[in-house]
Amino acid sequence: MSNHEHEHQQPPQAIRAEALESLLIEKGLLTPDAIDEVIIRYGERVGPLNGARLVAKAWCDPVFRQQLLEDGTSAVADFNFEGGQVEKLVVVANTEQIHNVVVCTLCSCYPWAVLGLPPKWYKDPAYRSRIVREPRVLLAEMGLALAPDIEIRVWDSSAEIRYMVLPLQPGESVGEDEAQLVERVTRDSMIGVAVL
Repeated sequence: MSNHEHEHQQPPQAIRAEALESLLIEKGLLTPDAIDEVIIRYGERVGPLNGARLVAKAWCDPVFRQQLLEDGTSAVADFNFEGGQVEKLVVVANTEQIHNVVVCTLCSCYPWAVLGLPPKWYKDPAYRSRIVREPRVLLAEMGLALAPDIEIRVWDSSAEIRYMVLPLQPGESVGEDEAQLVERVTRDSMIGVAVL
């Protein structure tokens, strides 16, 4: 595949990002190692693994669970997570009767420190509008078919407040230690578009 063909398969934003990256490297303002470090930081040290650690701890420790649900911001402060966007974090818990899902209808406000980089679909105008208007339909289209008697609550993040879902713990995982539980938790379950 030629470079020209490759460019036509990429979205315009990716082409611009590659061009900017190349220019910054060529001018000596950035190194490939620095770019790799940022990608690793947000892929591994900032993000979904942090959120999964919170979820696993909440599943194992009822006192921490209560603190997380009452004041997410204070509960996560001791973890010193990198990435920010948790200055006002509200954690909402899924139950057998209630399923929570998070959106930012205005842009893409998102708690990076606990969920990592927002997925592309989270920023998409179709998700941002449809999850509010027809959450059950959109969730089903995304692969999550909820029973009709489950109430769906949609939480709208903003610059002032960010939300995270505490997923319902799978019954078969009760009794596992925190390290095992962390492996079960997904970013999408903490946004509310998937269950475990």
